[in-house]
Amino acid sequence: MEPTVHPFSELFAQLGLANDNASIQRFIAIHSPLPDGMRLEDAPFWSPAQSQLLREERQDDADWAMVVDRLNVALHAMPG
Repeated sequence: MEPTVHPFSELFAQLGLANDNASIQRFIAIHSPLPDGMRLEDAPFWSPAQSQLLREERQDDADWAMVVDRLNVALHAMPG
């Protein structure tokens, strides 16, 4: 069975956030870059439930882990 690859829009929906492309780009622009060494799930803008979801998906190496890692990279990058 092939692993499922989820797009950012599905992750944002799971987090209860607006998940259209413009909203995703705006969210990343507003919240990046995260400080070096800060784990994605420890960022101060997440609710406790959002932080827990991100942590669990990453730890479980679930289908969502790849897209969570992509979000982590996007939020640690300097805005372009």
